[in-house]
Amino acid sequence: QVQLVESGGGLVQSGRSLRLSCAASRSVHAMGWFRQAPGKGREAVACITASNMMGLFGESVRNRFTISRDNSKNTIYLQMNSLKPEDTAVYYCAAANLCTADADVYEFWGQGTQVTVSA
Repeated sequence: QVQLVESGGGLVQSGRSLRLSCAASRSVHAMGWFRQAPGKGREAVACITASNMMGLFGESVRNRFTISRDNSKNTIYLQMNSLKPEDTAVYYCAAANLCTADADVYEFWGQGTQVTVSA
């Protein structure tokens, strides 16, 4: 079993930055970020492995979001720059044995943290 705790969400103005953190209760091979906007399905954002292989999913976040990992703390981060109102969503952290955009692969999920970007 793995417990995941996200933090760092909040309300920010368009164009500003936020950094999300997700701490795992133990080491896991792959961890990822997903998001779900109101009325929409869950969308993959990024994932990263223990060896720092990573993936960023979606043209909307490329060149704005960066995923990183601190293995000594079993923690991953999502640095979000140049935020837009369309980035408003609940952001979830998840853990799996594989870095992938497929949410069904992830066995463990955090409770989510709200990110709201005002225009």
